[in-house]
Amino acid sequence: MLAALGPVVLGCSRSEPVASAEPMPKRAAVAAVSKPSSAPPAARLPAEERTWTFEKTPVGRMSVVVVLPERAASDRFPVLIAMHGRGETLKGPERGARGWVDDYALGRAVTRLSAPPLVANDFAGFPDAARIERLNATLAKEPFGGLVLVCPYTPDVLGREEPFTTAPPLAEFLVDTLIPKVYRETPALGTPASTGIDGVSLGGRASFAVGFLRPEAFGAVAGLQAAFDPENAREFGARAARAREKNPTLRYRLLTSDADYYLGTTHKLDAALTRAGVSHEFLVTRGTHSYEFNRGPGAIEMLVYHDRVLRGRTPI
Repeated sequence: MLAALGPVVLGCSRSEPVASAEPMPKRAAVAAVSKPSSAPPAARLPAEERTWTFEKTPVGRMSVVVVLPERAASDRFPVLIAMHGRGETLKGPERGARGWVDDYALGRAVTRLSAPPLVANDFAGFPDAARIERLNATLAKEPFGGLVLVCPYTPDVLGREEPFTTAPPLAEFLVDTLIPKVYRETPALGTPASTGIDGVSLGGRASFAVGFLRPEAFGAVAGLQAAFDPENAREFGARAARAREKNPTLRYRLLTSDADYYLGTTHKLDAALTRAGVSHEFLVTRGTHSYEFNRGPGAIEMLVYHDRVLRGRTPI
């Protein structure tokens, strides 16, 4: 239900009146201002939540929650596929797919980004004054534009020591079935360059595994506190390099936090990308590996990053 999200709004630009090239006589100007317009106001479509069920996929029964922003009928948006963590995987497809929406308060983060400035309370106990100031300064110049948010169930198919070779069935569903449906049935821009994939913990593991396997489908691949083992670092760097060769414009970002128990591993992944000559963003924020982090810095940073890079802007 959309009510579970809270108000999801989109800050979008509106047309401003253009001054006439010729000065209008005074009497005519008064008449023009006084006369009520007969044109109806531009129609706005409300924020909307949809749930899609796929009975048979390469990874079994799948459920996907799709959240659309408030919009004009002609508006089009980048697409973000957001994968949840292992806690929601254990709940099954229907409840698990609602992880970002219900458990991680994604709608609240959208609402706050659409009505800045952000404040310390928006970061769920992990505020960073310098980071908040930087985010607010950028949002004041380039407002949050909104995304089509696609939240699939994260199936438990990547939990082995080596996560990459088990990714093809999940990639097949996300890239060959889900993304085309999103492009057809939502106000998506509908291009790989405007489509991103991200996720937290196990979802971050899934995001990179799928993104490395099918890089032509995405403009950005990222992870929040991604659940990798140190032994995965070498293969992580090699796969990232091969994926970049297939899609030279693909962007990568690693995000972890100062009390994340994957902090050390994420540093190793960062080093592996650097050794492989793969440009990327690497950000360490404040926070623990927890639901509170997901509801604060995790959700905000994920949304801001993809809203910007999938529109061709530089990350903050």
